[in-house]
Amino acid sequence: MGRGPDARFFEALPTLTVGELASRIGADVARGGDRLVSAVAPLATAGAGDVAFLGDRRFLPMLTDSGAGCIIVPPSAVEAVPAGAAVIVSGEAQASWARASLLFHRPIPLDRAVAAPEVVEDDSVVLEPGVVLGAGARIGRGSRVGANTVVGPGVQIGRDCVIGANVSLGFALIGDRVRVLSGARIGEPGFGAAGSRTGPIDIPQLGRVILQDGVSVGANTTIDRGAYDDTVIGENTKIDNLCMIGHNCVIGRNCLMAAQTGLSGSVTVGDGVMFGGKAGVGDHLSIGEGARVAAGAGVLQNVPAGETWSGYPAKPLRQFLREAIWLAKQASGKARAGKTGNE
Repeated sequence: MGRGPDARFFEALPTLTVGELASRIGADVARGGDRLVSAVAPLATAGAGDVAFLGDRRFLPMLTDSGAGCIIVPPSAVEAVPAGAAVIVSGEAQASWARASLLFHRPIPLDRAVAAPEVVEDDSVVLEPGVVLGAGARIGRGSRVGANTVVGPGVQIGRDCVIGANVSLGFALIGDRVRVLSGARIGEPGFGAAGSRTGPIDIPQLGRVILQDGVSVGANTTIDRGAYDDTVIGENTKIDNLCMIGHNCVIGRNCLMAAQTGLSGSVTVGDGVMFGGKAGVGDHLSIGEGARVAAGAGVLQNVPAGETWSGYPAKPLRQFLREAIWLAKQASGKARAGKTGNE
């Protein structure tokens, strides 16, 4: 069983029977209505007290190996659920799981500010005017937090960090010597929605953001927290202004990301990768160690380690240049032919 939502950031709500849960999320019990469940989890890591779901038949092999105590499935998949699991049937399994999540996990609200002595490691911590500190937050020695910044409940900030003005930090674990410039948004819920009969509904985001030692985050950059697992920025990675990091992204060490780069959810980036400005990467893709993504590139497939890709859709640089030259020659030739024909 994997770890559940971090108790520093999420409150655990009361246990329910499978029958009670099904009734409250508008679904039907096929088996095991008396079983007690207390959390949601992904299919691959769920344990005996967890509720998981099958949203796509592509994941049927994972279903048969799941240790979840209760699984929400579409009617066509009921027979595939392991014998030891309770079963809830729903025509919109992911949406039902999202509704279940709200019944078991609640983000801890910032309903009061705490005094600095409850948060700071020692007197070397500098809090500029207007800083708001949530319960359970911690700030290591030698760190400075800019004016009007909000440090949410449970947030951990390491030593010798510099946090700019008007930053919001939530659901985050921050290492030592981290720089976060003004206006950055760290730990907002990732963009995830599930289709339902009444239209799309938000999927609760139960993960965290982890900024490892020496990370720099530019002004007005957004790094969303994970949907269940964490969004991770590796040691000494430098992120420019106005970048967007989607939920569940894992970025390696010593990466460089120029302004307005955007990573969709669940992108994996190896160590030492470089992104030019306005590069974009589609969801669930992998960028190999030492790769380079040119400015303005739109990546729609995995990029192998060490390669440089450019263009839209992005492709290896030499291929992109050959095609661009060929296209320019074709256009030039047609233009000359048209001019000759008109003479």
